[in-house]
Amino acid sequence: MLILGLGNPGPEYAGTRHNVGFAVVEEVARRHGVDLDRQRHRARYGKGRIGSTPVILAEPLTFMNLSGEAARPLLAYHGLEPADLVVVHDEADLAPGVVRIKAGGGLAGHNGLTSIAAHLGTRDFVRVRLGIGRPPGGGAKMAHHVLSRPSAEEAAALAEAVEIGAVAVEAIVAEGVEAAMGRFNRKTSEPTGD
Repeated sequence: MLILGLGNPGPEYAGTRHNVGFAVVEEVARRHGVDLDRQRHRARYGKGRIGSTPVILAEPLTFMNLSGEAARPLLAYHGLEPADLVVVHDEADLAPGVVRIKAGGGLAGHNGLTSIAAHLGTRDFVRVRLGIGRPPGGGAKMAHHVLSRPSAEEAAALAEAVEIGAVAVEAIVAEGVEAAMGRFNRKTSEPTGD
């Protein structure tokens, strides 16, 4: 299984709303002792296990809008199909801190997802969506919103969401997508059970 966190490379983007996907992958790597020490296929990645399941944890080095240029060769090189892909990304349609799991479906105007779908020729991959909310005033301010750092209060909510996102990834790997969706797609962002 390939767990692909979306974001933009470089220190100037660290801690921005758009990079919460990177933060989740790094948290999963920390929790499972995976070193993200390989660079290939326009990505930074590491190989390890979640429980008994082999996983590849990866971050594209392509910038968000070209994420598919990393996703497709990573899958091909490791003999995986789009059904083996879990994409972790920011989601403007969810409030800050909310975590949801989605299997396939629309792309909600997310450029990273759009690139992945175009390169794979399908939308049938799993997503772990971390809410970042929308800026007051909407559309024209969205680029600034996703590329800026959150307020202290919002940062605390996002830090909690990163932890929950890591647990969501673990649940998808260990229990399957349907069971994980049952745990995480509730009115609160707290998962049920242990």
